[in-house]
Amino acid sequence: MAVVLTSTIPKFNTLEEHKAFVATTPENFDTIPPVLRWKQTNVRVAFDPAIDAHPAWTSGTLYVIDSVLVFIQDADEKGFQIEYPAITLHAISRAVGETPSIYCQLDDQFGNPEAETETEEDTAMRELLITPEDATSLDSIFDALSLCASLHPDEPSPSDDEDDAFLDLDNFEDADEDGKELSEAGKVRSDFTNDSRYKPY
Repeated sequence: MAVVLTSTIPKFNTLEEHKAFVATTPENFDTIPPVLRWKQTNVRVAFDPAIDAHPAWTSGTLYVIDSVLVFIQDADEKGFQIEYPAITLHAISRAVGETPSIYCQLDDQFGNPEAETETEEDTAMRELLITPEDATSLDSIFDALSLCASLHPDEPSPSDDEDDAFLDLDNFEDADEDGKELSEAGKVRSDFTNDSRYKPY
């Protein structure tokens, strides 16, 4: 399931704390906490279909963190978190007659190994609406979501390997001007440096 119920906020650093932390050259970069890209208070959320274990949500705080998207209710500190690969689409919705919001589509089978064989038509989808009281924050939330999503690209599909198999290496130069044999990367680079449209580094 894409949505994981939780009552805790993952450890994170603000952007300022992150900059100060990495400036000290930490011994282990794996221990660097994820960065909070945006925090928005007075936010309402709604799922369609609703989550059985928690069908309704009250106002709370949204945390757009590098690692996960988190929402915590103000009333009882209950909430949820969603990993970004589970968010298959996000957009700003300003439909006429509706309150402006962030619209998300979720792959509700995310993390379920048994669902890997399902076709796209069979994929279970859940919708999420994120509605901040301050509508001027929509662009900031969207930009933060987009940034975090870019940090978690989709896994390559088997078809990607098949496409690579058709790469034609016959047009690559095998040697440079001094007759030295080039690596595959060097062969690709030679095509760019020999083309007047591109400037070499």
